[in-house]
Amino acid sequence: MIRTRTATIVAVATAGALLLTACGGDNDSSTPASSASVGSNPTTAGQGKAADGSPSAGQGLSLLGGTAKANNAPPMTGDWANEPGKPAVKAEAQRWVQLSASKAGALNPVVVNGAGFTLYRFDKDTANPSKSTCNGDCATTWPPVVVARGGKVFLDGVDKSKVGTVKRDDGTLQVTIGGWPVYRFSKDTKPGDTKGQGVGGTWFGVTPGGKKASGAAAAGGENGGQAGAGQGKPATSVVLFDNPNFGDPSQGLTGKGCQNVARGNVASSLQTQGSLKIWSEANCKGKSKVVNGDVADLAAIGFDDDISSVFFG
Repeated sequence: MIRTRTATIVAVATAGALLLTACGGDNDSSTPASSASVGSNPTTAGQGKAADGSPSAGQGLSLLGGTAKANNAPPMTGDWANEPGKPAVKAEAQRWVQLSASKAGALNPVVVNGAGFTLYRFDKDTANPSKSTCNGDCATTWPPVVVARGGKVFLDGVDKSKVGTVKRDDGTLQVTIGGWPVYRFSKDTKPGDTKGQGVGGTWFGVTPGGKKASGAAAAGGENGGQAGAGQGKPATSVVLFDNPNFGDPSQGLTGKGCQNVARGNVASSLQTQGSLKIWSEANCKGKSKVVNGDVADLAAIGFDDDISSVFFG
């Protein structure tokens, strides 16, 4: 009788242990709910709750409304601990990231971090699925915006549904906006700098929705018809968009002097910083106009689908 009762107790205890294992008996809230979210795919905001009850972006991250200051972030942590233009490698610098919808230079709107530095996206990355292709020396020039697992993302004018993370090749978590991995620029040495805008025809400030940031749309339209090349600092690069209002697909062009467009006579808008001259024919021939800054609709200045070459300088 005693032997039978003992066997029954052992069987019940074994079944209970198996039940706890199947249900995830180790209730460590700092562990991500699913390892499947770690990889090249974005971990989208709003998938659950963090340990403190705030919305979670996966990887144990907390998405909190308001600025870091409003949420009483400790001094010399997160974005405040990042040296301008340098990668965030210290543990305290990865504790939190702030994403603020703001204005920087001619870019409006554009996302800046908690220290006021402009954030950028890279055309050679992908947003669906999220994937960063900027590694090695590229990541030194363009420090990725990274956050530690279990860290915080403060949202100031940026919708949490647009925010996520992606695992980089080095294993760190990079913040994404609209699926696009985001970066700072090493030559932006003070808040409000936008020196990375248009670099190589592939780097652009990122909007709160993950789009490419641009300047005042009227700037090019108002000045584009004016003659003369001395209206502003000469541009060194331009991005030509096939659609009005900077709609993709696009192609970049950079250099000195006259440069022929790879796909001529398809541009309906353009983005540039400075002054340049657009031509209707290759080798800077045909009709021409000088533009200063962005042009949201080239039809407004009589150049829709009519750019075949550009003169820089």
